[in-house]
Amino acid sequence: MKIIASLKRYLQFFVKYNTSFIFIIMLVVSASISGVFFTSANLFNLVRQVTPVGIISMGMLLVILTGGIDLSVGSIVAMAGVLCSLFTHMMSLPLAVLASLACGLLVGSVSGYLVSIHKLAPFIATLALMSIVRGLGFIFSKGAPILVAVNASALTDFGSGNSLGIPNPALILFLVFAITAVLLKYNVFGRIIIAIGSNEEAVRLSGINVSIYKFSVYAIAGVLSAAAGIITTARTAVGSPVMGVGMELDVIAAVVIGGASLSGGKGSAINTLLGVLILGMIGNIMNLINIPAYSQQVIKGLIIIIAVLLQRFQSSNI
Repeated sequence: MKIIASLKRYLQFFVKYNTSFIFIIMLVVSASISGVFFTSANLFNLVRQVTPVGIISMGMLLVILTGGIDLSVGSIVAMAGVLCSLFTHMMSLPLAVLASLACGLLVGSVSGYLVSIHKLAPFIATLALMSIVRGLGFIFSKGAPILVAVNASALTDFGSGNSLGIPNPALILFLVFAITAVLLKYNVFGRIIIAIGSNEEAVRLSGINVSIYKFSVYAIAGVLSAAAGIITTARTAVGSPVMGVGMELDVIAAVVIGGASLSGGKGSAINTLLGVLILGMIGNIMNLINIPAYSQQVIKGLIIIIAVLLQRFQSSNI
């Protein structure tokens, strides 16, 4: 009986910290499979690649904590990237970036308005916005990629440059992560968001305007998605309407692998960041050993299933 009790405690410990264990396992497996993995060039490339997904994941985490979901984030990436490239031909670079972020804020606000005020199901509202915004990206670009203006080279320099030995886009990711972590752990805003996902009716009965908080998380997700689109454009020097296709699935996968509950009320910024890195490592190591991209999708799907099952075990206390 003592052995069984001990095994149960160990299993409970593993389930509780499953994201950290999966991350460590992925590090060990990646290092053993490829000697190139821990080189500085590969690690910098890995961080640079996961930055857009990581930035959006912080916004998606806030949305999922309220019990919602946002399927429009990938389309916002494309639209913001196209608009940023287009705006660099029309105005100064700072204004182009701000205008692109404002467009992301507008789309996120529309989603928040439909969900919080009109009580539309988040899946339906954001699915509709996903289609509309993707179409707008094609309309604005006339179906063709748009090169960043020559006089906006500071944007591309930022996207491909480093600061203190760290890729510039990664610095934005770490900043967004830090702000999100502080909000969720030490700020009333974050605590109310988590409370809404845990028991929305109780929060409403306590006199808190739930609609404002639900509206705000979609607006934040929209801005962060636009930022990811701008960063992607900065890396490639081109805004394309096909950017971000399927990115919403990677973002949701990262948040779920990070232990967030799709029913709301459970999740953390650090675990979400680990989920982003786990997904990034899967793609990175499979690229290093020349495994086709479609096989990566299979492994991602299996990891998501395992993560959700571990959540179920944890919630039922094994």
